[in-house]
Amino acid sequence: MNALVRQTLAGLRVLLVLTAITGVLYPAAVWGVSRLPGLHANAEAVDTTLVAVPREGDRWFVPRPSAATLPASGGSNKGERNTDYDAVVAERRTEVARREGVTEDRVPQDAVTASASGLDPLISTAYADLQVPRVARANGLGEDRVRELVAEHAEGRWSGAPDVNVTALNRAIDTEG
Repeated sequence: MNALVRQTLAGLRVLLVLTAITGVLYPAAVWGVSRLPGLHANAEAVDTTLVAVPREGDRWFVPRPSAATLPASGGSNKGERNTDYDAVVAERRTEVARREGVTEDRVPQDAVTASASGLDPLISTAYADLQVPRVARANGLGEDRVRELVAEHAEGRWSGAPDVNVTALNRAIDTEG
């Protein structure tokens, strides 16, 4: 009986310690970090280009599709062999091809597949180039100028492949138009 009491008390101590750490200390630390200067401004969201901000209409570049439901982020967990996922990708490919006025075989993979978080602001230069004619036409800009803006907002990624930050690019389009 003495061993059972000792084990029970040890279990209760561990429960209390972990409750204090995960239920009080960790949330307090996260709250404290969120209050550091530069992370917020008068309780309003800070302007960032780290998150894809989709916009409606032909005037702007379209980011990758998102499986997330804002304000949460997350992927769909559907793999390439999932028939539902295949149907969604095929539907997206048809939609992008129609919107951009190209055949479906010209639609890049990142135009039809969601990023892991669903909030990634980066698209391939191929997807950005596909959208240039539509964006130029809708904004009354020359395609050469829009291509220059795309090049200005291309950045290297850990994979080494250049990508374009859609949020920053759309802000640049706003200043041009």
